[in-house]
Amino acid sequence: MLYDQDTIAAISTPYGNGGIGIIRISGEKAFDIAEEIFAGRKKFDEIKTHTINYGKIVDPESGETLDEVLLSKMRKPNTFTREDVIEINCHGGTVVLKNILELILRKGARLAEPGEFTKRAFLNGRLDLSQAEAVIDLINAKTGESSKAAINQLEGKLSVKLKEARSKLIEVLAHIEVTVDYPEHDIEEITGEKVYSEIKDVKDKLFNIIKGFEKGRIIREGINAVIVGRPNVGKSSLLNELTGKSKAIVTDIPGTTRDIIEDYINLNGIPVRIIDTAGIRETEDLVEKIGVEKTHRELESADLIIMMIDAGQGIGKEDLEILDRVKNKKVIVLINKIDLVKEESITEIESKLGDKKIIRMSIKEEIGMDKLADAVVELFVKGEVNLNNEILITNVRHKNLIDKAIESIDYAINAYESGMPLDMITIDIVNSAQYLGEITGESVSEDVMNEIFSRFCLGK
Repeated sequence: MLYDQDTIAAISTPYGNGGIGIIRISGEKAFDIAEEIFAGRKKFDEIKTHTINYGKIVDPESGETLDEVLLSKMRKPNTFTREDVIEINCHGGTVVLKNILELILRKGARLAEPGEFTKRAFLNGRLDLSQAEAVIDLINAKTGESSKAAINQLEGKLSVKLKEARSKLIEVLAHIEVTVDYPEHDIEEITGEKVYSEIKDVKDKLFNIIKGFEKGRIIREGINAVIVGRPNVGKSSLLNELTGKSKAIVTDIPGTTRDIIEDYINLNGIPVRIIDTAGIRETEDLVEKIGVEKTHRELESADLIIMMIDAGQGIGKEDLEILDRVKNKKVIVLINKIDLVKEESITEIESKLGDKKIIRMSIKEEIGMDKLADAVVELFVKGEVNLNNEILITNVRHKNLIDKAIESIDYAINAYESGMPLDMITIDIVNSAQYLGEITGESVSEDVMNEIFSRFCLGK
């Protein structure tokens, strides 16, 4: 997992015009390049590390000033990559950033690959692999809770637990090795009991780590929620209310929504991709037909169905067909427009819905909206979303590897209980330690590492 000790550079802020843009340089030539193109009040050698300095970026060949900037000089090893790092804060125009980056590349740097700064931080021991993956999770976080989960992982809370488990497995292997190497001391029975006890303890700890995976996955990735129902029951009004925007056109004319409309919202800490669909009904309108077909496709991939029923219309044939179609999914039924009907009408609708989660709602009168958020949390995380004292597995790769580590321990336990010699179960314990090492990077292949960092954005 070696890499060329060259110097890399990239724009680290999003593409487009903005108040400030940042260009990052990392590597052996970072200071030499900065010295050649930066004109400040002090000589570059006199600038102290980890300070910000005002000056200009000047093309030394033409003498042209490209921009006024603030330059940060950071000497290794106390940097993100543990290499010499320069960060140039300039004006955020695309042309300005492009011109400065091109000048840096002409002076001996090369354009960084996606995620290469973080990859160098990993290779140089600044982060382990699970912490490096947390960087991209933090960048992509959609809610405060998903950001908090990423910060916990970035701080190494998960890594500490996994490294403790892996260290214990390696210690167990050492006990077995003593037994195999010194059979004359008749310590196999004692060592066997110790091995059995300790690998069971490791298994229990790993199981405790992954038992909250579904909650962690939801907090990290969010859920796909589809609003569905007959035309004119209030689907578009609900989307507009949840997003705080006029995303969907609302009229009294059935069939107004012809296409899929979506947005991301935060419901009590859970990121939700909320989708407003065309009302499901029999229609001869070609465009509306296409919209209804798209609605059926969205139902297939949805994590949550928000079924809306008009309290005045009651439950119709189309409603029953929708409920039958989504009977194996998580469903919340909203009985909307309750302000326009009597109690008996609402009760009659509820009696036909069986054990479905039902919320009485009036979007117009702002009744029931808070209950929807609470119902989503209860359905998907079974309690309050609070990560203050919780370490959650949020990454599918990590979860799968821990599952494999537990499975290997199970094989070792079964082998011991079957009376097999201790040296015969070492392969399973070694495999378990290997799987945990693939999470932290202690035993990861270069192909896996490259695939992980390829998902990062350029400049990070």
